[in-house]
Amino acid sequence: MQKKWPTVTETEVDGRMVEVAVRVSLRARNYRLSLPHAGGPVLTVPNHGRWQEAQAFLNRQRNWLAARLERAAKPVSFKRGAVIPLRGVDHRIVATGKVRGRVEVLEVDGELTLQVPGEVAHRARRLTDWLKTEAQADLEKRVAVHARRLGVTYTSVSMRSQATRWGSCSATGRLNFNWRLIMAPSFVLDYVAAHEVAHLVEMNHSDAFWDTVAKTLPSMNRGRSWLKAHGRQLMVYGIEEQ
Repeated sequence: MQKKWPTVTETEVDGRMVEVAVRVSLRARNYRLSLPHAGGPVLTVPNHGRWQEAQAFLNRQRNWLAARLERAAKPVSFKRGAVIPLRGVDHRIVATGKVRGRVEVLEVDGELTLQVPGEVAHRARRLTDWLKTEAQADLEKRVAVHARRLGVTYTSVSMRSQATRWGSCSATGRLNFNWRLIMAPSFVLDYVAAHEVAHLVEMNHSDAFWDTVAKTLPSMNRGRSWLKAHGRQLMVYGIEEQ
């Protein structure tokens, strides 16, 4: 008989109850608590485990979770007046007051702004769609460059909204990227493009794979290091506050 696990539980952290998602893994050997770039904490449990043991493990991790929640990046919604980066440079979101039109980048009183049309209810979606279009254009250019350098072909370049991944590559040559890369400095987007194209040569993360990335992008460590340092913050842009 298949064991039934709860999909969510709660634990007390610094005097308040925090909701924790529960995920059952067939491959997990131990209990694991994590805090993704976006969203709340996740308790991963092995399929063969016991709920009593999982609860005890979660209780032992409360101090760890409290520290991580304190440092966690806060959501930045796409609302009027918010400041978000575009290709690594801060821009302030300004509502144009117009129902129609497209997003425009303008400098106003020495400040770079994103002029966003549309009604309040649709403004965030307008800006998100525009950022996806910009990301698509930039990534298509860099993917083409790295594919030419490495002598490989791909079938498509698509934008996604993954909560924990910057890109992926399928065996059929489909390349998927997180659209939030358009908010990072251009050398970061370039690194992720090179990374995924290199997977068309090596579908792993072996030494041979990293040699392939370096072959097409010798400065790869610059973008890789930036993502490790700032990736969590980048993931929370465009997330509505609860």
